[in-house]
Amino acid sequence: MSGTAFGNKELQSIINPFTVPLGHKIPPIPKKKKVIIIAGPTGVGKTKTSLLIAQALGGEIISADSMQVYREMDIGTAKVKAEERGKIRHHLIDSRDIDETFNVVDFFHEAEQAYREIYARDHVPIVVGGTGFYIHALIYGPPKGPASVPDVRRKLEDEMTQKGSLILYERLKELDPDYAATITFRDRHKIIRALEIMTLTNQKVSFFEKGAVPSQEFDFRCWFLYMPKEILYPMLDERCEKMIAEGFLEEVKKLDQMGISQNTSASQAIGYRQCLEFLKTAQSTEDRHRFMESFKQASRRYAKRQLTWFRKEPLFRWMNVHKTGLDNAVEMIIQDYEQS
Repeated sequence: MSGTAFGNKELQSIINPFTVPLGHKIPPIPKKKKVIIIAGPTGVGKTKTSLLIAQALGGEIISADSMQVYREMDIGTAKVKAEERGKIRHHLIDSRDIDETFNVVDFFHEAEQAYREIYARDHVPIVVGGTGFYIHALIYGPPKGPASVPDVRRKLEDEMTQKGSLILYERLKELDPDYAATITFRDRHKIIRALEIMTLTNQKVSFFEKGAVPSQEFDFRCWFLYMPKEILYPMLDERCEKMIAEGFLEEVKKLDQMGISQNTSASQAIGYRQCLEFLKTAQSTEDRHRFMESFKQASRRYAKRQLTWFRKEPLFRWMNVHKTGLDNAVEMIIQDYEQS
């Protein structure tokens, strides 16, 4: 026997730690927990779709709408009715007062906590919304970057007040055109945060997104519902008219008294900004006409930005719900969840 050979007993003692005793089964590799995500442009029918899926699967809904977290912002956000929320549990709706802050990091942690609670009840988490920045964070993790520095943030906020968001947005476009293309000059908070990150790190904001990979804990089943713009845009115009008929202006008057103007995110939301501007006018017939055109145009532009954002999200499967039909869309999403 050579010096490197082992006897049977010695060989067995080496192998044993790596073998499974007879009669014992190797435990299966745990499966990722599935999360359904339904995104799409404003007005496409995400809410109705999510309610039908939740009814069929025993699901609970997590709102991925950055404004639906605020109490009293109901009509303008197309918030799901209270009676529907009484039938199906909803999360991240009416969780903040108008004078409180809410950002993408808050959303990430609170949404994750919500679907862990949903799993504990053996229910299905269904994330629904059109805020692409929030949904991206849920899949890939919250934005990376340095902690905010009060002095730097304060200087940028002062500059925003003095020069306006358009000037700072143009600066952002020069410094980081890739990130600037994902927002608009009205996203004041995002512009300030982006400039703050670049000031502190001397790196583009888009640098911190490189190499991002989806969470390895969850299996995100992602769907993007859409319609051709020649179908969607007239629907959005009608939707704006309906919101006004339902009392949207009265809602904004009440929120104005509550201090919505001090909330830089909420006061810039689609519809709310246009209402606040209209309320400052003489509210003549001409003023009202300009207001309605501005409101409709802002809604159409927002839908266009949502389409642009999600074209860059590789996990999403696109479904033309005008062509497919709502019932078929619901059935396809349910089948995918059950069979995946």
